[in-house]
Amino acid sequence: MVEKDSKVSVLFVCMGNICRSPTAEGVFRHVVSEAGLTDEFTIDSAGTHAYHVGEPPDRRSQAAAERRGVSLSDIRARRVQSSDFERFDLILAMDEDNHRLLIEQSDSSHHGKIRLFLEFSENNESEVPDPYYGGASGFERVLDLVEDASKGLLRSVRG
Repeated sequence: MVEKDSKVSVLFVCMGNICRSPTAEGVFRHVVSEAGLTDEFTIDSAGTHAYHVGEPPDRRSQAAAERRGVSLSDIRARRVQSSDFERFDLILAMDEDNHRLLIEQSDSSHHGKIRLFLEFSENNESEVPDPYYGGASGFERVLDLVEDASKGLLRSVRG
């Protein structure tokens, strides 16, 4: 995927960058840190829309992650920029709609690095559902899916 001496760069993407993608960023950072590989990765998140630029993750996302020992407090929402398509080795969308938007926004030379995050999961789901308009259980479900896919992503990158 990348040269051995360079960092692997991963960008997680959802719509507003306040629920799913910052959760994925925080959980993947945590998984990478536990494996002692923090220096080998650049990890970020962004949204396809600019609804919440500069805002911290949704308080419900933060609370759910914190219960599992993952802090999202240093993350601030930002929108995907054209330079991201050059900068990142993997751009992982949380769902089909955001995957389609990323493909539309990028040059065809970058399409191979734009994938669905749950391709790395052991479960049979393809999308991380948006918990924004639901209850607390939705945020827990997002964490379950993201933790599984994060472990699979690390195995894939290392393997």
